Amino acid sequence: MFHPIRNASIRLAALVLALAVAGSGLAAEAEDQDYADRMSREHRDDAPVANPASQRAAIAPVTTTKVEYARVGGHAVTGFLARPENASGELPGVILIHEWWGLNDNIRSMAEQIAARGYVALAVDLYGGKTAQDARQARELVGLSMENRGAIEDNLRQAYRYLSTEAGATRVGTLGWCFGGGWSLNTALLMPESIAATVIYYGRLVTDPDALKTLDMPILGIFGSEDRGIPIETVDAFEKTMRDLNKDVTVKVYEGANHAFANPSGQRYDPQAAEDAWARTVAFLDQHLKR
Repeated sequence: MFHPIRNASIRLAALVLALAVAGSGLAAEAEDQDYADRMSREHRDDAPVANPASQRAAIAPVTTTKVEYARVGGHAVTGFLARPENASGELPGVILIHEWWGLNDNIRSMAEQIAARGYVALAVDLYGGKTAQDARQARELVGLSMENRGAIEDNLRQAYRYLSTEAGATRVGTLGWCFGGGWSLNTALLMPESIAATVIYYGRLVTDPDALKTLDMPILGIFGSEDRGIPIETVDAFEKTMRDLNKDVTVKVYEGANHAFANPSGQRYDPQAAEDAWARTVAFLDQHLKR
């Protein structure tokens, strides 16, 4: 029997649901736009030049190679793999996620530095082989990447799978700067039972307790007090939520430091803060991955 009132109620509920989904999508798009705009302002006068972070010498010889670690959307994804030259046996692994400039030589240098300390390090590529030479190009690449979040998630899942199977990593952590810092956290959220440790250098944060409650790995967050791209209020909210959830989180805020103060590429390098942050990063990874 036809029930006009019931059918109208069903149609109304469907319409409300559709509007809610559309509204959620528009809100997420607006948040992405705001984030990209903030990064553009932070890096407006910056350039992807090498600085003391990427010029730091590896402490031991390493071997490096380009590897196809994923296929996304039918296309091969090539990353940069580094490991100790004379390594024997299984090693812990680290997924390194590039800044908004892309997978350039400076990120490759960081992979070599990590590998020299006893890791198999995979520097991933979230830009499909492209890199930025200025802030305008970087803004475009960030925008394009955020239009297909699912592709990035697939990319990072396969990066973990490559390290844990093909490269034989015993435990896998994540490390990222800026744009990559946000994806370091997102990788932990994607695979909370798989990632063993996460380092976030002033990345885009999640503060929703329902999302963060799934995290079981220790997290190190590194931020600058003068960062306008990742406001200190958001950092405080992230730390409070994590502590309220009884999560293992360490947050270090460097007074007077700006956004990108420890990036491998760029002109905003702060030697004192960056070197201390690097020492903390190395100690953190050693503590939680070398078990």
